[in-house]
Amino acid sequence: MKLRKPPSKGTIEESLRLLARKYADRLKRAIDARLEEMKEDDKSHFLIYQVLGVGDQEGRLVDEYQNKGRFLYKYAGSFLEEAARLCFLEKFPESGSAWVPNTQGQRPKRFGIDCLVGADAIEIKWRDATTDGDHITKEHTRIRAIVDAGHIPIRVMFYYPNRTQAIRIQQTLETLYKGVNGQYYFGYAAWQYVKKRTGVDLLEILKKLAQENAPTT
Repeated sequence: MKLRKPPSKGTIEESLRLLARKYADRLKRAIDARLEEMKEDDKSHFLIYQVLGVGDQEGRLVDEYQNKGRFLYKYAGSFLEEAARLCFLEKFPESGSAWVPNTQGQRPKRFGIDCLVGADAIEIKWRDATTDGDHITKEHTRIRAIVDAGHIPIRVMFYYPNRTQAIRIQQTLETLYKGVNGQYYFGYAAWQYVKKRTGVDLLEILKKLAQENAPTT
C-alpha cells in the first residue's frame, strides 16, 4: 500500500517549514509534559548520585536532560526522515511507502519500504547508531526480501554514527547492500543523493530553517 501525496501547500520549502513547526510544537509539548510528571517522581536514587559525588541540583538536571534528550533524538529523526520523504513525493507524486512479503522467514510477515520510486526501494534513516549484531541479520533478511520482490534496495542515511562498534555495523550493512547490487549513501553523499534524485536541496533548506529557528538567548 502506498501513501499518496498530501494536497499541495505551496513550495517544498514552505511545506518543510510547516513540517518543522509541527515537530517543534510536538517536541515542546512532550518535554513540558514529561517535566511536569517528573516533579512527582521518586528521587530516592539521588542518594547514589551523592555517593558518586553528584549533588541534588546537578542530579536533577541530569535526569531532566536525559529525558529531554530522548524526546529530541526521537523527534529530530522523525522530522528529517519525513522531510526527505516529502522531497521524493514532490518529484515523484506516485511514490510513497510500500510493503513487501518476507520471503526469507516467518517473522515479520512483511517489511516496510520508506519510499518506493519505480524499482528503487529507498530506506531513509537520519542516523543509525545501533551496536546490536542481530541488526545485521535482520537487515540482511529485509534486503533479500526486497530483492525477491523485484526492487533495488537503497539506503540513505544522513548522519553516520561515531562509536567504533556502530561504525562496524554500518560498514557490514554497506557490504550487504552492494552484495545484492543495491546502493548505500551516508553523510554528504546522502544529501547529494536526495538533491540529485528530487531536485530539492534539502540540506540548504534545513540550514535556512535552522537560522530562522535559532534561539535568541
